[in-house]
Amino acid sequence: MAAFPRPELIASTAWLAENLGREDVRVVDVRWRPDGSGARLHAEGHIPGSTWIDWSTQLVDRDEATGAYHLAGPDRVAAAFGAAGVGDGATAVLLDDMSGQYAGRAWWTLAAYGFDSVRILDGGWRAWVSEERRVTTRPSLHEPAVFTPRASLRLRLTASELRDLLHAPGQTVVDARSASEYAGHGGTARRLGRIPGAVNVPVAATTAPPLQRLRDPGDLGRMLGSLPSGDRLVCYDEAGIGSARLAWVLSVMGRSDVTVLDGGWVEWADRADLPVE
Repeated sequence: MAAFPRPELIASTAWLAENLGREDVRVVDVRWRPDGSGARLHAEGHIPGSTWIDWSTQLVDRDEATGAYHLAGPDRVAAAFGAAGVGDGATAVLLDDMSGQYAGRAWWTLAAYGFDSVRILDGGWRAWVSEERRVTTRPSLHEPAVFTPRASLRLRLTASELRDLLHAPGQTVVDARSASEYAGHGGTARRLGRIPGAVNVPVAATTAPPLQRLRDPGDLGRMLGSLPSGDRLVCYDEAGIGSARLAWVLSVMGRSDVTVLDGGWVEWADRADLPVE
């Protein structure tokens, strides 16, 4: 089997089990449920030493009018990760139990603020539990850490910025939603369809059931082979969750110029000044 071009972005369950006791490794659990029960899930069982973060309140600002999620400001992000023990010089390992979607959003948030030493646990909570690895209910106590945010602006585009760059040479817009949503046959946003010129790479296809591990490099290479090799890739999905995960997958596969549309299709579809195909 071919190797991933950037394996340092992945934590296998074996790697994490071996490095769990290291002082510079911090595990962040971002399991989440819309009903607010994510904290309870963590309390009922978690990887030893891991700390829970609510990405939906600590890592995003929500537009009440449209429901769109936007990247939270540097102070809020620094406070959230610093309280979880993730500070300058540490390595963060992120996990969830939803195919890495929320872990992907947390990864992109860290990357957007210049924090590079981040891994996503391959297979997440499901893979960890299936291998009967260590689980505890004991609270994880860490000294607060100093997290210094450094904005990496090329990793984020606003809707207005993308509108001005549409059809620019050297750029490909990638829709991470399902084929049905991409075709305009489904979705919950105000308008259906896609951003003009976008190509479809469903993020759900990048993981393999039942343990939600990343597909092997050969499969991913074939899946992503239609994307121009030299282009900047702009990912979007409904709310900026799956698109952040797809940005991570593309980065694992060696793509170095990948960004995410902040606000996602929810905001794009809501704004009458933005074109829909």
